[in-house]
Amino acid sequence: MKHQLAYGKRYLEVNIPDENLLGVLKPGVQQAYAAAGADNAAVIRRALHNPIGSPAISEIIALKKARQAVIIVNDITRPTPYQWMLPPLLEAIEDAGITSDNIKLIIALGIHRPHTTEENRRIFGEAICSRYQVLNHDCDDNLACAGQLSNGWDLLINRHVAEADLLISTGVVELHYFAGWSGGRKSILPGVAARPLIEANHRMMDNPRACLGNYRDNPVNDLMLEAARTAGLDFILNVVTAGKEEIVFAAAGDFYQAWMEAVHYAEACNIVTIARPADVVIAACGGFPKDINVYQSQKALDSAVQAVKPGGTIIWVAECPEGMGEDTFAEWIANAQCPEDIENRFFTRFELGGHKAFAICRILNKADIILVSGLPEDMVKAMFVTPCADLNKALEMAGQKHGPDMKVIIMPQAPRIAVRLTGAE
Repeated sequence: MKHQLAYGKRYLEVNIPDENLLGVLKPGVQQAYAAAGADNAAVIRRALHNPIGSPAISEIIALKKARQAVIIVNDITRPTPYQWMLPPLLEAIEDAGITSDNIKLIIALGIHRPHTTEENRRIFGEAICSRYQVLNHDCDDNLACAGQLSNGWDLLINRHVAEADLLISTGVVELHYFAGWSGGRKSILPGVAARPLIEANHRMMDNPRACLGNYRDNPVNDLMLEAARTAGLDFILNVVTAGKEEIVFAAAGDFYQAWMEAVHYAEACNIVTIARPADVVIAACGGFPKDINVYQSQKALDSAVQAVKPGGTIIWVAECPEGMGEDTFAEWIANAQCPEDIENRFFTRFELGGHKAFAICRILNKADIILVSGLPEDMVKAMFVTPCADLNKALEMAGQKHGPDMKVIIMPQAPRIAVRLTGAE
């Protein structure tokens, strides 16, 4: 049977005999969206009119006597339906008395590259970009201390965020490979934090509890929550999506309670159970921009490894038109002679960006990886990964290892699901 997988802005096709296919694992949000016949505008309005654990925006503005507002927004690597989210949110703020020239949108870049003006127009719309200030966060400049965390670290964050009368964040709640879930508190740390703080938080990813889909006793998540509380995050608007244009669920209000409502909804849709792991897992990212570069598309591997047998093979499908995607990550890869070099460097000379190289090496401890991409072969081999330009040939290569009776699982949108064995926690 033929199956299509998104690859950049197009599709690749792979043919797998029915007797070899254990299953096609997909997030349940598409079905939820279709069943609900969801109206994007109505879902957002309902969330804003019924805030969870919080007064309405107008009441917060009145209570704080706020005269200026900052809204934290996602960057280009997180497809977010801002054409539906921002207009009613901005309207609510202006209706409560804060004028447009006193509203800033700060892009939560973390350590990612800054947006161009054209990218901002494409993501947020011409009308919003011409009416409001849209500013890139810089993790190395224009920072201020918003307080101290319980471990003694100063909470250095974007100065506009630290000095805001009213602080609101927006985002998409989806799986994250060591924070558990995105959204909510993540807009502060790492979104608008200083580089050393982001680095320290990411260093915690080696903890076994810092893993895909887990928010219970997860040290990375716990520190993010404390940072959001310390920064004084007043209100959030988070969504669960089936695609960039399909809002399935929205939650607004208190940064923890509203976020948890969205997480619980996403859990019901995105945790998939299987009876047994497969010899081969074909893991695609879901196309552009999820596979814009290696740095972003790595997330597919953390889902795939949960469904593959020890000693199995992951076929990683990611176009990566922007190459490696981050300089430190690329440098760690280029200077390693073996995976152990990267693991040792993680524990002895940690650098932000290198953590992604470490994440790939963790997967290699369990399974072989074949990458179907547009990258040069030498760049792929430097990651200790096998390059293959053709998806069906990659499957043939896996068959040479596992035999004609190999069992295969397909993940068309791997970063959007977490896999659990039946009966496991």
